[in-house]
Amino acid sequence: MRRAWSLVPAVLLVIALALTGCSSSKQEVAPAGLTGDWHGSIEIPDHPLAVGISFTGGDQATIDIPAQGVEAAPLSGVKNDADGVAWTITKIPGNPSFQGKYDKGSDSIQGQFSQSGQTFPLNLTRGKVEGPPRPQEPKPPFPYKSEDFSFPSGDITIAGTLTEPNTGGPFPTVVLINGSGANDRNEELLGHKPFLLLADTLTRAGYAVLRTDKRGVGKTGGHLDTSSYQDLTDDIGAGMAFLHGRPEIDAKRIGLLGHSEGGYLAPLYTMRPDSGVAFVIMMAGPAVPGSDVLVEQNRLILTAQGATAEQIDQQVAFNSTLSTLLRSGDLEAAKTYVRQHNDSLPADKKLSDAQIDELVTPYMAALVGYDPAPALSALRVPVLAFYGSKDLQVPAAQNEGPARTLLAADPDATVHVFDGLDHLMQPADKGTPDEYAKIETTIDPQVLTFVTDWLTQRFPTAH
Repeated sequence: MRRAWSLVPAVLLVIALALTGCSSSKQEVAPAGLTGDWHGSIEIPDHPLAVGISFTGGDQATIDIPAQGVEAAPLSGVKNDADGVAWTITKIPGNPSFQGKYDKGSDSIQGQFSQSGQTFPLNLTRGKVEGPPRPQEPKPPFPYKSEDFSFPSGDITIAGTLTEPNTGGPFPTVVLINGSGANDRNEELLGHKPFLLLADTLTRAGYAVLRTDKRGVGKTGGHLDTSSYQDLTDDIGAGMAFLHGRPEIDAKRIGLLGHSEGGYLAPLYTMRPDSGVAFVIMMAGPAVPGSDVLVEQNRLILTAQGATAEQIDQQVAFNSTLSTLLRSGDLEAAKTYVRQHNDSLPADKKLSDAQIDELVTPYMAALVGYDPAPALSALRVPVLAFYGSKDLQVPAAQNEGPARTLLAADPDATVHVFDGLDHLMQPADKGTPDEYAKIETTIDPQVLTFVTDWLTQRFPTAH
């Protein structure tokens, strides 16, 4: 999950994730009769939400919510017998719940889903839930080499995938750097896999591409919440060292492409005297301090969602104070402040203590306290920084101007704004995070062409 203050999409499970309750209706079915996959939709007016439930036997089950990026999340309190069907996930605001029964005649589970005092029909039939259409997602067989690797970074192991053209070499190479939060090597969210698409596009154009799981995600070790920016840039260095050891990689033409927070980390690593970075691409990479991005993204998203001026002012004030505490390094004071704020919220909006601990971490303090100005000002390699005009998380209006100013001394710096695109570089309506899953396009093709053309003009390949 990604929090509302993150520099990458805030995946808030507001509608569905936890289900609880039971049914007293008597049915003639053994517990094992429901083992397997089931799917259906929570019938929210004008916004039906597809879900999938997998019963694995006994009181074990998981839930998938493709539109919210939820995959195989464990359910607790599972009831699956002749007296009814029910399940729950704890620590979700609004006490989302389900109660239902198995109907033998139609071989279906009929029931009701409830959250925050609202109830909607949820009927399940056998079979896996289908994810939303993602027409750009690359599918094998691929016309290039793709191999999984791992390499050390200090005392942890980084896992990732390296794609390379089938012929030629040594190859100019792009290292993809994830946005904030727990991201895998494809930067998968809400059914989209933007880094898989970028890797496929660039490899087809003749570049090798390395993409990795972030700390604590997938097959990469470590813990993200306790990581500093020193740790995360060390991980970039470990990837560079791995590539330098491969003869098919052109060690003098390795560059970094960072999305969102990755646009912080790429210039920061490039500042190192021995970085060896040949170019930097910032995809919605902030050019102002993290605390400023946090405040502005909350203001813009709340405005787009129709919040009142009073609600916006309250949230902006909360985030401003929280940012100040995080920048000071006093995490305990920050947690105390969040708990005090939490106590004033309605019961169905309150966070658990565990969620507050997940919110206030050394990693988040690093993100909020980071000022990109020194690193951006120091860049002297080709740089491409681009933004979407409808991005509400790293707004172009806030970041384009500072990016141009800070990169002014770089002899080859391009700053570009794509009209009508959001934080993922999708064609958007309002640009709010709740639109990301509904948009079939993962990255607008014009962006893929723009990036590829910029690269090939400066670092041509054998293609």
